[in-house]
Amino acid sequence: MEALRRQVPQPETLEFLGVGGEQMRAAGCELLVDAREIAVVGIVEVVKHIPRIYWRFRMVVREAQRRRPDVAVLIDFPDFNLRLAREMHKARVPVIYYVSPQLWAWKQGRIESVRKYVRKMLIIFPFEESFYREHGIQAQFVGHPLADLPAPSATRKQFAAEYKLDPAREWIALLPGSRRGEVSRIFPTLLEAAQLLGPDYVYIVPVASTLDWGWMASFLRGYAGPPITFTREAPASLLHARAAAVASGTSTLEAALIGTPFAMVYKVAPLTWALGRRLVKVDRFAMVNLIAGRDVVPELVQTDFTAQRVCEELRRILPVGPSREAMIASFHEVRKQLQPGDSGGNASERTAKAVLSILGQPV
Repeated sequence: MEALRRQVPQPETLEFLGVGGEQMRAAGCELLVDAREIAVVGIVEVVKHIPRIYWRFRMVVREAQRRRPDVAVLIDFPDFNLRLAREMHKARVPVIYYVSPQLWAWKQGRIESVRKYVRKMLIIFPFEESFYREHGIQAQFVGHPLADLPAPSATRKQFAAEYKLDPAREWIALLPGSRRGEVSRIFPTLLEAAQLLGPDYVYIVPVASTLDWGWMASFLRGYAGPPITFTREAPASLLHARAAAVASGTSTLEAALIGTPFAMVYKVAPLTWALGRRLVKVDRFAMVNLIAGRDVVPELVQTDFTAQRVCEELRRILPVGPSREAMIASFHEVRKQLQPGDSGGNASERTAKAVLSILGQPV
C-alpha cells in the first residue's frame, strides 16, 4: 500500500479496502474481514470453519459489488481468493494475484480458474514464472519482499539484555508456527527436543503476532526441560541463534535469508496428510529446497518429525563443519535467486508499478 502511494502524484486519492491484519489497518486499509478469521490450514481443519469463512466471503463480495473498486489485488489464500477472483471478474473488476498459490505443487486443476479470472500473476519465486507462461498466463517475477529487508538492528548484547539471556552461550530458536492448530501439533515435540538437547543451550521461541502469549505459556505446564524464553521478534531471534527448528512456512525462508542454519519441521492432522500427500506434485516441501532445486535443509515432516530427529539434525549443524558451511553457502545462492537483476526497485515497488499499469485497461 505504501509503495502504491509513492508511485502516484496524489496518494491521498487512493482508497483501500479488503481482507487483512493489523498492519494493513495501520497502513490505512479499511478491513472488511480480519484475515485471522479465515486463516485455517488443512483439509479437515477447513471443513469445521466453512460457514464462518463463507459468510465473510459473501460480505467482501457484496461490498465490492457496491463500491466497484478499480482493481482487486488478491494475495495468497487460494481457497478464498480464487473464488473471489471469479466474483470480481463477473463484476468487471480487473484482478491481479500477488503471491501465487502453489499450483505447481498441487491442485493444478485450479490453473483454469487463474486463466479465466486473473489478469496477471505477480510472483515472488523465480521458478513460477515459466510455470504460468507454459499455461498461457501472464506472469511477472517481482522478487521476494523478504530478500529486500535489512538485517535486524538489535545487537546480540541488546537482545540478550531485553530478554535476560546469556550472550556467552549458544542459542537455539524454536519456531512452531503462527496458527494455533499447527502450534498445538508442533510445539510439544520441539519442547521434547529441547529436553533431549539439554541445558547447554539457551532456547528462544518467537511468538507470532497471531498468537496469545498466555496460550503459548500453557504448553510449559509440566515441562521439566531447560528454560524457554518467549520473544517478540522472529528475525532478531533467528539472527542471533546458532541454529533453529522452524515450522514450514514463511519463517523457513526468513531463516535462510538471515543465514541461520535450521531444520524444517511440520505436522498436520493425520487425515489431512493422508488426503493431501496423494495430491502433492513435488518431492520437497521446504521453500529453500524448492528454490535451490536440491536438499539444502533437512525436512522433518509428519512421522519423520520426532524429538530425536530434531536433535540429530541440530547437532549436525550446530558445530563449525562441512554441513553447517554448505548450508550457509546455499542460503547465499537462494538470496541471489530471489532478487531480479534489473533496476526496477524492490519487490514492493515492482508490484506497485504492475498494479498501476493495469488501471485503465479494458476488462
